[in-house]
Amino acid sequence: MSKTRWWRPVIVTAVAATAVAVSVPTMVSAAASRPAAGPRVPVLHWRSCGHGFQCANARVPLDYRHPRGRTIRLAVMRHRATGPGRRLGSMFFNQGGPADQLDTFPQAYQQIPATIRARYDVVSFDPRGFGESTAIRCFPTQADENRALSRLPLFPVGRRQQKSWERTVARYDARCGRTSGALLAHDSSADVARDMNLLRQAVGDRALNYYGESYGTGLGAIYANLFPARTGRMIFDGNISLAEWSRDRGLPPGLRDGSDVADADTMAAFLRLCGRVSTSTCAFSAGTPARTTAKWNELLRRLLRHPVASDQPKVVWTYADVLTDFPEYQFTSWPDDAALLQQLWVNSTHKIPSGTPLLQPLAGVRLEQILAVGCSDVPSPRNPAAYVRAARAGYARSGGFGLYEAWHYAPCAWWPREAATDHYAGPWNRRTASPILIVGNTTDPATPYSNSVAMARDLARARLLTVRGYGHTEITNPSACAANYETRYMLTGALPPAGTVCHQDATPFGA
Repeated sequence: MSKTRWWRPVIVTAVAATAVAVSVPTMVSAAASRPAAGPRVPVLHWRSCGHGFQCANARVPLDYRHPRGRTIRLAVMRHRATGPGRRLGSMFFNQGGPADQLDTFPQAYQQIPATIRARYDVVSFDPRGFGESTAIRCFPTQADENRALSRLPLFPVGRRQQKSWERTVARYDARCGRTSGALLAHDSSADVARDMNLLRQAVGDRALNYYGESYGTGLGAIYANLFPARTGRMIFDGNISLAEWSRDRGLPPGLRDGSDVADADTMAAFLRLCGRVSTSTCAFSAGTPARTTAKWNELLRRLLRHPVASDQPKVVWTYADVLTDFPEYQFTSWPDDAALLQQLWVNSTHKIPSGTPLLQPLAGVRLEQILAVGCSDVPSPRNPAAYVRAARAGYARSGGFGLYEAWHYAPCAWWPREAATDHYAGPWNRRTASPILIVGNTTDPATPYSNSVAMARDLARARLLTVRGYGHTEITNPSACAANYETRYMLTGALPPAGTVCHQDATPFGA
C-alpha cells in the first residue's frame, strides 16, 4: 500500500455529540402518538460480478432523522465463505480511507487469512459519497476537477505558494458548497456506521463482525459505540486515536495525534536500515546510517531549490511530492523506493528545463469526496492563519513531514459548514457485546503505535496485540504470529494473552 496522496488513510471521527449520534431517533406522530417507523432494511438482490464475487445495490436513508424519507444508493460486494465447514456469518471489511472500497476489494480480499475466508462471507461496500454509491460531486467530470486543481501542490512551501494554494482551495470549497447537494450534510462516518448496521441486517446477521484498517478502525469504533449490543468480533488494524481526533486543541489533526512524528520516525528507520546494507540491497545507501541520513537531508535541500526529474518520462518530483510519498506504507516496497530516491539523487544536480510539467498527484482523486467526510468528522481550525502557525511548529518538530501534516486538513478552513451535521464524538467506552481486538505496528508512518495503545484503553472491552515491525497495518505488512491470533479470535472469540507481542515475517532490506 503506497502512501495516499493528499489525504491519509486515517480516521475521521467527530466534533461534538448530538442527539442523532447515539441512536436513530424516535419521531412521534402528533396524530397517532406512537413511534414512527425506523429505516427499512434493504433487500439485496445479489448477482455475479466475476471471480467468485457477488454485487448488489442497497437503498438507505439520506438523513437518519427522517428514516422513511429520501434514500440514497450503496454499492455492495461480497465473496461467500469458501470452506465446507459451518459458516459463521458475514465479516464486513473496510480497507481504510475514507475512500472507495470496491475497486480494490478483490485484491484486498486475498490478504485476509484463508481460514477466516473459509468460514465467513466477506462483505464490502462503497461508503455513501464514494465510488459506485451515491457520490459527492463538485465537478461534472474528473477532468474538470483535475483542471481546477492542476496548479495545486500537495502542500505549499513558502509564502508565494501559500497564498496561491489558499486562493485555489477557497474557490474549490466554495464551488462544492454550491454544487454538491443534500448529501453534503449527511456524509459523516456516523452516517456510514448507521448504513453498515442496516447492511448487517440485510445479510441476516444478529451482530456485526468486522475487520477495519486505518480509517476503518475509527468507523468500527463509531459503530461499536452507536450499536454496542450489535457488536460482534471486530479487529481494528492500524488505529486512529479517538481522543485526539475528537478534540479540537487549535492544531490540525495530523499534529495533534503525532502523525508527523510517526512519518519522521519511520523515514529515520528506512534510512538507518538502508545504511546498514550495500547499494545492491538498498540503492540509496551511502554506506552507513549516518551518511545515508545526511544524503536524504541534502536531497531535500536540493528539492527545495528546484524540482528533480526521475528516469521515468515526464515525471518531475517536487519537495512536497517526495515528503508525501515516502516512506511507503508497505515496507516490501522500500527497495523500489530506494531505487527511485537514488534516481532523484543522481539527477538532482541538474535543473529541469523551464516549462517541464510537474508530477500531477491529484489525477484520479475525487478530492471533494474525501473532504466531505474529513471536514465533517475531524475538528479542524476554521482560521487559515492557524495552519500557517502550525506549519512553523510542525517543521520545527519533524521537518518537512510537519509541513505536510500541518496543511493536510487546511481545506477544512473553507469547507461548507453544513457538512458537519451528523458527526459522532463519543462516548467511546460503551460496553460492547463482544471484546474488540486491536492490532498495531510499532513503527507505523500513518497511525502511530501510541494510537493503538490509546484505542485499546479508550474502548470499554478491547485487547491490544502489538506487532514489532514496520509499515502501516499488519495486514499489508504480514506477521504470521499476528494472523494466527486474529484467525483464532474470529473463529472462536478468544483474545491473545494480555501483553502479547508478535514479530513480522520479514524485515526491510533484510537488515
